[in-house]
Amino acid sequence: MGCQSIGAPPRSTEILWDTYGVPHIYGKDVRNAFYAFGWSQMQSHGNLLLRLYGQARGRGAEYWGEEYLESDKWTLTMGVPSRARSWYEAQNPSFRSYLDGFAEGINAYVKENPNLIDDSVEVVLPVKGEDILAHLQRVLHFTFMVNPEQVLGISKQKSKAGSNGWSIAPKRTASGNAMLLANPHLPWSDLFLWYEAQITAPGINTYGASLVGIPVLNIAFNDNLGWTHTVNTHDGWDAYELKLSGDGYIFDGKVRPFETKTTQLKVKQKNGTLRSEPLEIKSSVHGPIVTQKDGKPIALRVVGLNRPGTLEQWWDMGRARNFSQFQEVLRRLQLPMFTVMYADREGHIMHLFNGQVPVHSQGDFKYWQGIIPGDTSKTLWTKIHPYQDLPRVIDPPSGWLQNANDPPWTTTFPLAIKADDYPLYMAPRSMDFRAQRSARMLDEDKKISFDEMISYKHSTRMELADRILDDLIPAARKYGNEVAKRAATVLETWDRQANVDSKGAVLFANWAVELDFDKAFSKPWIERLPRITPDGLANSKGAVALLETAAAKVEKTYGKLDVAWGDVFRLKHGNVDLPGNGGDGDLGIFRVIDFAPDSEGKFKPVAGDSYVAAIEFSKPVKAMALTGYGNATQPGSPHATQQLPMMQEKKLRPVWRTRKEITANLEERKIFK
Repeated sequence: MGCQSIGAPPRSTEILWDTYGVPHIYGKDVRNAFYAFGWSQMQSHGNLLLRLYGQARGRGAEYWGEEYLESDKWTLTMGVPSRARSWYEAQNPSFRSYLDGFAEGINAYVKENPNLIDDSVEVVLPVKGEDILAHLQRVLHFTFMVNPEQVLGISKQKSKAGSNGWSIAPKRTASGNAMLLANPHLPWSDLFLWYEAQITAPGINTYGASLVGIPVLNIAFNDNLGWTHTVNTHDGWDAYELKLSGDGYIFDGKVRPFETKTTQLKVKQKNGTLRSEPLEIKSSVHGPIVTQKDGKPIALRVVGLNRPGTLEQWWDMGRARNFSQFQEVLRRLQLPMFTVMYADREGHIMHLFNGQVPVHSQGDFKYWQGIIPGDTSKTLWTKIHPYQDLPRVIDPPSGWLQNANDPPWTTTFPLAIKADDYPLYMAPRSMDFRAQRSARMLDEDKKISFDEMISYKHSTRMELADRILDDLIPAARKYGNEVAKRAATVLETWDRQANVDSKGAVLFANWAVELDFDKAFSKPWIERLPRITPDGLANSKGAVALLETAAAKVEKTYGKLDVAWGDVFRLKHGNVDLPGNGGDGDLGIFRVIDFAPDSEGKFKPVAGDSYVAAIEFSKPVKAMALTGYGNATQPGSPHATQQLPMMQEKKLRPVWRTRKEITANLEERKIFK
């Protein structure tokens, strides 16, 4: 096949690897494309992928020891491996064969490259189609939607998984073409890592990113349309408190027995032997018992466990040619959560509050965030809302849509949907500073060019600083001690951004982190003024006291108040260590990077901007992208942190989609006979 001309349709299946480590897969048929995608994921992320699949089986402790025990207990209590087997049987036969193809590609890679995969993870082989579905459930239902930390603490506090998404109609773009911005913010490790790829096979030519171990692209575009996802304010799980009676629990005035099954967990010991430990799983009509509160068992109910078509829906979204086809696929409602932000070549834009939303007979969003009484069928939901019930906006008069993990009501201005038209439990009502910043940038520019969209995407301006410095600075001068007055001067000259050389940002962020946002403002968030509230300091003297503490801490740690942001916040990952920009979305920064303490007052990224894509639906489609932490985690890969310097410079790189572009930037070619 070596002499085959580049322009001919593929008679064999091949992977063309570009110089950024992005695989461009050409499948002679769809099953072979899945095979090649499994192969390429192993070449880039093999050790991680096998570890994740081992955990999805609930056998991490058996393979690798005690540290995986809690993860196994969670996975088995949630019934992931057994449900994955029934989901596998429920796939339509052709799609099931695609999953088998992906698994075969994984196994074949290791067979051909045994020395490139860590010995400790080879115990997971061979991988089967059902492993992919177990991993999908562990990722989507039991990490993104509900994770053990939330449940065991019974708290629904905000996770670090977030995103920005923009859809801009032709009337608001400089070129007259619709544009889409994909900008998920996920942790930079583990099952949250994005993998950028292009998949071409009969009936499909789609570019985008999937989470490692997922065999289809989750955020993607083709020549006609594209979409991105944001984590939505969606209530996909509920915790029920049970009343015990004898060996059972009370439900509608009768005592019901628990369903109980015991499974044996194996735990690998330091000396290599296996210890066995029983795990008893008790379930009520609501779902499995996951924890106790005040001596009462808490049962967990999660949406979507009877909807096995998630992967096929994503695949078909990537195959859609136009808006009506795309909506037809969305109507299946197989994705348990995630907002869909959409744009296409014909100029349509859409924001869909997508997800499986339980139909409740009572209660608002806040009620369902709490612990629900489990002794009555009145609180036990059994149905979900159909597609037409979900909040969505298509082609709004404003010409733009945004989502920054805010509820759907604030997606555009003037408002295009009314929260009052939907059940009170559908989504909360709020708009945080990052979403306000997002809407401000879109609203204030009447004709946005492609380059401007990329520049806005990297904006580190703090909406919170714009809102509150006019109160904080005079208060510091009035009530503050000597250090607070010097702090006021630093804040006054600061550019209100979190760029490498921004001086004042470290001080402001240290002050804001101590602020109780629920009580800090004299004017709280008001639904009829969603973009200019909250505002004002509720307690000026208290705010100044916080500033004195923050200033003293900054001066003690860094020797000065006006330390540059990039000296403290580093883009440090792998063997790269660069001055950073961006910061916490709670400050109203659109360019989100979540930093964690590293060493001696320095911070390093743990989450935030990960895969970014800017797309304009011109002819041909224009696209730029970046996978900040690189497109590989295998030891020795040149692609591990390759793109971090561009991230630091707030740049995206061109996306290569045609054979001509890819072969001009070719690093390696793999042909499958």
